[in-house]
Amino acid sequence: MQSEHYDALIIGGGISGLSAAYHFSTECPSKTYKLIERRDNMGGTWDLFNYPGIRSDSDMYTFGYSFKPWADKESIAKKEKILDYLKETADEFDIRQHMEFGLQSQRCEWDSETALWTVHTNATDGSGSRIFTCRFLFMCVGYYNYDAGYTPEFTDQDKFKGEILHPQFWPEDADYADKNVVIIGSGATAVTMVPSMADKAEHVTMLQRSPTYMGSKPAEDPIANRLGRWFGDWAARWWFILSSMFIYAYCQAFPDKAKKAIIADIEKLLGDKFDAKHFTPDYDPWDQRVCLCPDADFFQAMKADKASVVTDHIDRFTEEGILLKSGDTLPADMIVTATGLDMMFLGGMDVVVDGQTSDPADVFVYKGFMCNDTPNMFISVGYTNASWTLKVDLTNKYACRLINHMDKKGHRMCVPRVPADIQEEPLLDLNSGYITRAAHRLPKQGDRVPWKLYQNYIYDKFTLKFSSMHDGAMEFS
Repeated sequence: MQSEHYDALIIGGGISGLSAAYHFSTECPSKTYKLIERRDNMGGTWDLFNYPGIRSDSDMYTFGYSFKPWADKESIAKKEKILDYLKETADEFDIRQHMEFGLQSQRCEWDSETALWTVHTNATDGSGSRIFTCRFLFMCVGYYNYDAGYTPEFTDQDKFKGEILHPQFWPEDADYADKNVVIIGSGATAVTMVPSMADKAEHVTMLQRSPTYMGSKPAEDPIANRLGRWFGDWAARWWFILSSMFIYAYCQAFPDKAKKAIIADIEKLLGDKFDAKHFTPDYDPWDQRVCLCPDADFFQAMKADKASVVTDHIDRFTEEGILLKSGDTLPADMIVTATGLDMMFLGGMDVVVDGQTSDPADVFVYKGFMCNDTPNMFISVGYTNASWTLKVDLTNKYACRLINHMDKKGHRMCVPRVPADIQEEPLLDLNSGYITRAAHRLPKQGDRVPWKLYQNYIYDKFTLKFSSMHDGAMEFS
């Protein structure tokens, strides 16, 4: 089968893929590239998910791109606005003409003799396979399984007479009007769905095993909007960058004070509806992501008696609902299993380097964007304490800086080599369930530069812009 060749192949048409396309076309304008996406539309996560109320869980001034400032006055945006923004980006920077949809990548193979990647794809409509070759490969496929969410096995689940839905595969015709809905989970998805479904449902109950930190902020930030009017959108963006860095640093330095402040804010919002049992986690702030409640929507639903929180463990499902370990029963017409994602590295693609298949669990990540012993391949790993886009924008730009350096020096291949005495640490420094469940099959970070990831945008911005390419770890040939 004849292959199609490009200087760079970008896999994934979501936030990270569009970022890679912009930076590659801007920083390496004489080179060719192709962006392929398995779905029929761009947007990645934002095209896949369709559950009620789906919105950003970070402010859009930083979740948006540095090269296309978010101009809407709402800092927390719904799915439709985010998709419109991504489509505008693709059109404004002529990315759409380089995109092709309906191609799922199965395997990528590196050959050091030719210094090329060969990528094997299948058309999702069953029309056949396609092969691409490229010098550089941008892996922008996200970090979870698009084909399956995480749902634990519940005893007697088949006895429940109502509907059981997972947010990742929300049907367009789902009807929850005037129904009692139980949402299992307490992460960002559950916290988003509760107030969104409460408007139509009879009542929505969030059933959690343990509490999660929740914080309220206005969907339209008055300080950001004022700064935007006075100085431009860049000022609003930096307000969010700096304020979020300060809050994270404060939580890390003074976890007890931060915990008390967060819980006190919730108590103030809920008044006599507050019960510390449901809002006092047994971990420190930012050991897991803090869930965002724009305009206190979650707490407003509770105050209106349209929503409630139950903290307990599930014993089993019944015909009419859920029996809890405490002996109480939660009646339900619909159960939503907002129990998390199934994390998957590089979309489950096989990565083969000179005939050897790479095991993600044995991989160390270099500067947050390359894997050891894997030439000319760039991955996307965002921040855990800030917007995903902030980091991938930096690393995509750095990848292009690296490519231009190779051209200048006449190199065909770059590959990071990990030292023998490296000490491994988890790649993502959160103890959220979806991360800890998959930690044994994800890449690692190291205990020192350039193998250690720092959750600090300003540090990364300067080091990735000014640091030397010849750092003792990167090998050129």
